[in-house]
Amino acid sequence: MPHRALTERRPWLLASFAAAIAYFFVMDSPYGEIWLILLKGAGVAFLAVYALLRHPSSTAKLLALVLALSAMGDMLIELSLQWGGAAFFFSHVAAISLYLANPRASSTPSQKGLAVALLFLTPLICWLLTRDISIASYGLALGGMAATAWMSRFTRYRVGLGAVLFVISDWLIFYGIGERPYAETASMLVWPIYYAAQFLIATGVIQTLRHELRDVA
Repeated sequence: MPHRALTERRPWLLASFAAAIAYFFVMDSPYGEIWLILLKGAGVAFLAVYALLRHPSSTAKLLALVLALSAMGDMLIELSLQWGGAAFFFSHVAAISLYLANPRASSTPSQKGLAVALLFLTPLICWLLTRDISIASYGLALGGMAATAWMSRFTRYRVGLGAVLFVISDWLIFYGIGERPYAETASMLVWPIYYAAQFLIATGVIQTLRHELRDVA
């Protein structure tokens, strides 16, 4: 089984990582736009395939849906911020349902406080960065995703951290919309932070599920 997993399933992680790195280095190149869009979507799309193949549960299938919607958002946002934002909004809604269905048994007051902060500060900062009510509304879904991820039973060192990085990557996008100092640097940081977030979330959820599978076996 370990050999089969290595040769048939984990290469999807390698393919995802390779696509993400390739996109980072060519995203400002003069290559055909359609190929760049497909390459950008491939990074997280391969993570969705990894989730489907790595665990047979409905939880893994829901994770794959979350990732697939995000991959769609990655591509659509190159055509329209509104279309991409809509795909990510539905991705966050699916993620919230995933995390709410997998609550943590207990949490400390400080951990609960951080979840509340993520829920309310995320849309507030989105609003302060853009003064756009639609982006602030999106920020509420984004904050809900991060808060429920933090309070879920999945490892905080991967899934919780990944959710927080996701929030940061979106804040950087919104920061770069206006004429602000270091906006170009902020834009350059969006992709690596965002991809790291998705990678941590995907591998963190699957890691928890597979540990449980071994415990049952």
